[in-house]
Amino acid sequence: MTNTVETTATVSEAPANENGAVLFVPLNKLKKSPRNARKTPHSEAHIEALAASIAAKGMLQNLVVEPETNAEGEATGFYLVTIGEGRRLAQLLRVKRKQIKKSEAIRCVLDTENDAAEISLDENITREAMHPADQYERFRELADNRGWGAEEIAARFGVTPHVVRQRMRLGAVSPKLMQVYRDGGLSLDQLMAFAITEDHDRQEQVFDNLSYNREPWIIRRDLTKMNVEASDRRARFVGADAYAEAGGTIIRDLFTEDRGGYFEDAALLDRLVIDKLESIAAEVQASEGWKWTSVHIDFPHAHGMRRTYPHPVELSADDAAAYTAAQEEYDRLSSEYEGYDELPDEADQRFGELEAEIKRIDGKRHAYDADEIARGGVFVILNHDGTARIERGFIRAEDEAPEPEAGEDGETVIDGVRVNGDGEIIEDEDGGEDEEPEPHPEDEDAGDAGKPLSDALVRDLTAHRTLGLRLALGEQPDMALVAVVHALAAQTFYRGGEASCLEIRLTSAYLASHADGIEDTPAAQALADRHAGWASDMPREVADLWAFVAGLDQASLMALLAHCVSLTVNAVRTPWEQKPNARATAEKLASAVALDMTAHWTPTTPTYLDRVTKAHILAAVREGVSDEAAERIAGLKKPEMAQAAEQLLAGTGWLPTVLRTTRPAWLEAEPEADAYLQAAE
Repeated sequence: MTNTVETTATVSEAPANENGAVLFVPLNKLKKSPRNARKTPHSEAHIEALAASIAAKGMLQNLVVEPETNAEGEATGFYLVTIGEGRRLAQLLRVKRKQIKKSEAIRCVLDTENDAAEISLDENITREAMHPADQYERFRELADNRGWGAEEIAARFGVTPHVVRQRMRLGAVSPKLMQVYRDGGLSLDQLMAFAITEDHDRQEQVFDNLSYNREPWIIRRDLTKMNVEASDRRARFVGADAYAEAGGTIIRDLFTEDRGGYFEDAALLDRLVIDKLESIAAEVQASEGWKWTSVHIDFPHAHGMRRTYPHPVELSADDAAAYTAAQEEYDRLSSEYEGYDELPDEADQRFGELEAEIKRIDGKRHAYDADEIARGGVFVILNHDGTARIERGFIRAEDEAPEPEAGEDGETVIDGVRVNGDGEIIEDEDGGEDEEPEPHPEDEDAGDAGKPLSDALVRDLTAHRTLGLRLALGEQPDMALVAVVHALAAQTFYRGGEASCLEIRLTSAYLASHADGIEDTPAAQALADRHAGWASDMPREVADLWAFVAGLDQASLMALLAHCVSLTVNAVRTPWEQKPNARATAEKLASAVALDMTAHWTPTTPTYLDRVTKAHILAAVREGVSDEAAERIAGLKKPEMAQAAEQLLAGTGWLPTVLRTTRPAWLEAEPEADAYLQAAE
């Protein structure tokens, strides 16, 4: 919009020397006054804002000018702008954008009495900008009363839509807190922190409960502690669109990096998570036939159920043939394209198809028994990375198969039926129950040879047998190893675990009670995969475990021992337990196995930096990066400092002292040990 209403008068029609005369001077006849008090140039943003304002609303203030004269005192026909140089530059910007012509008539007021330098200075001194609070509230009113959006308001004031949204959000802060801001009781940073939500009651509640520490990050923390960050696994699983479609609101912080905002309704989000998990569980149950499914956001570690694992099965003839064909084609293509820096699209696609086919058939090499599926169930839970995790093979106590009763001569009794060692039902010759034979008088002289031995005598004899076993086992280390592995494996993989005569007890501390989410880490998943791999190879009945363990080669036997023993490690430090010797042993064990925690843990905001002081953060950056890097972030507030430190420490391998491993003595003694280890990798 251009101001063309009052352009009928021209310079020539007005008294050129009458003080206070209103002139309409062509823009190309206006010049900057050399006596303008402002020597620092206007910012580009300020000129942009003036240009937008003039385009939308016209010139709200006249320029003040004086005639330009030459050395002889004669008028040149140009006018010097004493007041309003910024508006002149804004109009020139509009000429450049072809919004107006360079001859556009500009309304000016002639001042020939006052000193130009003085009134230019006066213009910039004797004025007071409106309080920012008034500005924020007026922006909000433009949106509420006129229905203008951020883009339209931005165009009329020459600022970005983001700035408009920020000012509108500030204008929506509780009037009570806005007055505190006007009175100087809140800084702008603190006001911006309160603007994260438009809930006035919540804002005032947090304000009333603030302690002496009123850092903006504390205000934001208190305002959002009932909400869920967009980076939370629940939010990632459901998605912002699905949450909004269900009626949820996402709170956005317009003044800091909020990484996607905050999901306001945690209860709604949890319900959406459960609904989505239940949908996945229904698909699993329908396709696989499990008796039951149960969904949880967190894994129910106290379920108390026995878990079964898939067992090796033979591939069908068709699957075996398909696997062989896919593997042969894969090997042929690998040889054909060996040395290629980049595969052709067709070959790359075919490799992907073959890998998928090989993986699909490999998945059929292990399967659950139909009986286990008919009696067992599945947990569908939310993983740490915002995906669904499916845990199969859990048997409830009421669904357990009845335990066989021990019988004579290898017989067992199941539900009152006698079964021999081959699983065949034993029937009496006459088809009836066994009957006690009537004693014959002549047999009485034979004594009680048919009666069992007394308990006291059995204890006596078996004590001697135990002593003999101890002596013999101590002389056969290889067999002792088998016995130990059998005892540990029985407790690790079977219900009850009382299948060994060795009084060795295996206990495994529940780490999730010490570190939230630890069971979802890559290290925990790797351990679970290793455990599942062994479990799938185990015989189904613990009675067959001895033969399985005794039949393992030395390497496999040691690997199984190492796995079972590894589950018993407990190096957790708690303030209520004082175990100096155990701690020292843990350090020696870590050193002996050359534990490198950089492979399993990195210093991130949630895992470390948010949970320590600013001094700890700076010390970590100083040690892991450099003194200069620590100095660069030293002035930041805690949340910003933690985020910056996370980026700086990424890839540095820095660890807190409690996670560091002492270099093994054998490495210190062998100068070429590092090179050896690298070559071995």
